[in-house]
Amino acid sequence: MPRHQLQPANALLSLTRGGLTIIGPTLSALLVVTVGPGWGLAVNAAAWLVSSVLLVRVNIPPKPPKEEQTSTLQDLREGWGFFLATTWLWVVVLAFAFFNAIHTGAWFTLGPARAKDTIGEQGWGFVLSAQSAGLLVMTLVLLRVPLQRPLLLGMLGCSFYGLPMMALGVQPDLWLLIVLSFVAGAGIEVFNMGWNLAMQENIDDDMLSRAYSYDALGSFVAMPIGQLCFGPLGDTFGFKPVLLVSGAG
Repeated sequence: MPRHQLQPANALLSLTRGGLTIIGPTLSALLVVTVGPGWGLAVNAAAWLVSSVLLVRVNIPPKPPKEEQTSTLQDLREGWGFFLATTWLWVVVLAFAFFNAIHTGAWFTLGPARAKDTIGEQGWGFVLSAQSAGLLVMTLVLLRVPLQRPLLLGMLGCSFYGLPMMALGVQPDLWLLIVLSFVAGAGIEVFNMGWNLAMQENIDDDMLSRAYSYDALGSFVAMPIGQLCFGPLGDTFGFKPVLLVSGAG
């Protein structure tokens, strides 16, 4: 795909995902309060069935000749070798292993408990919705505004993710958290776009899927550790200092 089409294509994919992230919970809640949770689950199951039917029409490329096929272990070894040899790739993935562990533990484990005692459960819902809205708005912006230095701008964008965490720790204020969460959502979408462009522009097509696989493994492997660790950390040191340090980190 030509360079000038990569960003709009990624933005359209992100717009679809982001839009459904907002629409899906809203429709689900509407079904639950109108026809009941049972029918809500039934509609969800039907949606999966419709998706399966639509996927039937997707054309799968033919398998390469048998002599050109490789084993899964060989693909894993080649992908791992490429991953280790590409410094910028493994450095960012390693950084995001820590980032995701901290964010999952601090924001999604301690955050709801802290919000319940301060801005309330409804307020927490508004904060999370603002984050999704920021992501969606930035996706629309990125449909028109090209990123000239995608990796640099992406890393700067994800740094905004610590702001609402720090605000939640220091002095929770609903409107401030809504604004900061909106900015954080916009920033993380800049990172998502920048990271996808950096990989798609600098990694050959025959190695791209393996690079994405190790990217996902390294980025998400520490998330359960964060979920397990931050509860005891919050009980030991208090929610406020743990959230503040996590946001600053």
